[in-house]
Amino acid sequence: MVAGIGALLMLRDVRWGLLALLAVVCLLPFASLPFRFGFTPTFLDLVFGALYAVWGMRLITRRQDDFILTPLGLPVLIFIVLAIFSFVMGLSHSRPSANDVRTFAEVLMGFGIFFLVVNNVWQESRLRLMTAGIILLGSAEAAIGVFLYVIPTVWTVRFLSPLGRVGYPVGLGALRYINDDPSRPLRAIGTSVDPNILGAMLVIVTCIAGVQLFARRPVLPRLWLVLSFGALSTCLFLTYSRGSLAGVVVALGMVALLKYRRLFVVLVVAGMLLLLLPQTQAYVAHFVQGIEIADRSTQMRMGEYKDAFELIQRYPWIGVGFVGTPDIDLYLGVANIYLALAGQVGIVGLTAFLLVMAVFFHYELRAWRALPADESLKPLLLGYGAAVFGSLISGFLDHTLLTHPHAVVILWLTLGLGAASARMAVHGFSRKLHTMLESRK
Repeated sequence: MVAGIGALLMLRDVRWGLLALLAVVCLLPFASLPFRFGFTPTFLDLVFGALYAVWGMRLITRRQDDFILTPLGLPVLIFIVLAIFSFVMGLSHSRPSANDVRTFAEVLMGFGIFFLVVNNVWQESRLRLMTAGIILLGSAEAAIGVFLYVIPTVWTVRFLSPLGRVGYPVGLGALRYINDDPSRPLRAIGTSVDPNILGAMLVIVTCIAGVQLFARRPVLPRLWLVLSFGALSTCLFLTYSRGSLAGVVVALGMVALLKYRRLFVVLVVAGMLLLLLPQTQAYVAHFVQGIEIADRSTQMRMGEYKDAFELIQRYPWIGVGFVGTPDIDLYLGVANIYLALAGQVGIVGLTAFLLVMAVFFHYELRAWRALPADESLKPLLLGYGAAVFGSLISGFLDHTLLTHPHAVVILWLTLGLGAASARMAVHGFSRKLHTMLESRK
């Protein structure tokens, strides 16, 4: 019944489809139907299908006349074309499975969500709705993650096991520990299966919520934002994801430097608690081991980096695609989105990706300068810029935002919302200023 009501709402308005997409990405990213049609459709596939069908009908019936690109449109299209080219060229040495083809199709639709967002979120009210949705849904997942962490592990398994009906792992094997060692601290996973996957989502939501917490006109009541930020930061800590924590700290530090100086107080207090509380010493030791390259996971990363450089040296320009490698001594999979991209789509594709990000931040900076200090769009603009920046920082130690379709979705959806906010700032404020000048004449 809930699914039927949701489907009807999605068919009526793309906004409901985007909120449903966020709900799947945040709360049930790995859920699939309990039956097959030659393959097992995921919840993400169903929402993608509805979203693109509704938007396609709007374009066909001319309910939407213009196709908005923004300055990012052309670089994004170039990057998508290069990704498709590398995938096709990679088929010459690796035969894809049905799951490989579906995953790549989902990743492409994740890239394309950028265009869907900028063409359908063109009012500040819609942007605020989407921002509130991201914070609430991300906070709900964070609250679930904290709850499943603090209760006894037997109860955690009991709560997670029913998700086995929709394709989730069950039993004690669903739990995650540092270095997969049950004698080490447990890591929060929520309903995201893996703590690093959960951490990648929390980076984006925590940055957005952190900026809204200090905004003059936030998208949610201040008390809700305090509770949300508390749940998000607590869950982020419990994931023991060092890259995700570094991404949030660097991004919010940038926000504090640009506008909200009080954020420095929050970051300093959080840092002092992390260093001094007895309950956090295991995390501090885990972080120090990573810096010293003393733990197994960091040492494995060093080996992955070495092998990734070898792969890039042999196939530098267009990479080896998304399925497999031509040589038996090479493999795909490195905990760094930049090295992973260079291996899959080559240096040319990596350059296109970096160009997309460079144009995004230039567009954000241009919009930031166009707005007065008290403009309500500024916190939205800053929040999405911080979210993307934090994700790029955490990407030095993780590849989640490239390999998992739902993680690809939330990154490119965030890019789209950031571009939409910049477009509103540049064009909307220009029109407002022009109208004001005309009225004075």
